[in-house]
Amino acid sequence: MPTFTITGDIDPFLHVSLRKGEAIFCESDAMVMMENALDLTGAVQGGLLQAAMRRLANGESFFQQRIEAKRGDGDCLLSPATPGALQILDVGARQYYLADGAYVAATSNVQITARMQSIGNALFGGSGGFFIGQTSGSGQVAVGGFGSLFTLDVQQGKEVMIDNGHVVAWDSSLSYEIAVSTAQGRGLLGNLVNSVTSGEGVVLRFRGNGKVLICSRNYDAFVAELKSQLKP
Repeated sequence: MPTFTITGDIDPFLHVSLRKGEAIFCESDAMVMMENALDLTGAVQGGLLQAAMRRLANGESFFQQRIEAKRGDGDCLLSPATPGALQILDVGARQYYLADGAYVAATSNVQITARMQSIGNALFGGSGGFFIGQTSGSGQVAVGGFGSLFTLDVQQGKEVMIDNGHVVAWDSSLSYEIAVSTAQGRGLLGNLVNSVTSGEGVVLRFRGNGKVLICSRNYDAFVAELKSQLKP
C-alpha cells in the first residue's frame, strides 16, 4: 500500500511513496512534485453520478488526479488548496464522514462516496448540503483543515457541541444533529435569537463513542472578515 507521511510543521506537504503498480487518488491540483516513474492522469472515481454527488458533498473537484507508479517506485508531494494542517486517517475498521473541503488524497482501495443527509441537517448545517462525503473500503485518507488540527474523543453519555465551521471529519459510528444554538430549553425562536446575539452560529451535536477531527480556524468566517476589510 502507498505510504502517506506528513512533511513539515507549518502548511505541511503530504509525502506519498509508491511502489511499482500502486496508485492513489487526490484532489485536483493537489500534486506539487512527482518523480519520473509516476504518471498523473485525470479520473472520475466511482462514475459520473458519484463524482457529481461528491462535488456537492464536500467540495471535491469533479475530476480527481490519479497518480500511479507505472515504471518503478516513486515519490510525490501533495498540498491542499487552503493553508493549514494535515492528518492521515486509517480507514477500514473505522469509517469517516468528511466536511466541505477536507479531502486531500486517498489510497486506491478507499472510496469517497456521497451520503444523503436529513432535510434539517442539509438546510442548516452548511456541511455539504443534502450530501456529505463518506469513506468506505480499506486504506488511508488524508484530510486537511484550516489552521491547526485536534482530535476530540467523544464518549457515551457526554454530548459534545462543535461550531460547524471547525469540523473536518468525524467517525461514522457517531450520531449527530444540527442545532442553531448551544442553549437548551428556549424554543426555536429563543435559540435563534441567542445564536445571533452570542455569535455562536450553527453547531453540530455529537453523541456516542468515536472521534471528531476539528480545526482551529473557521474558513468561511476568515473569508467574510477579509471581505469586510476590503470594503471601501
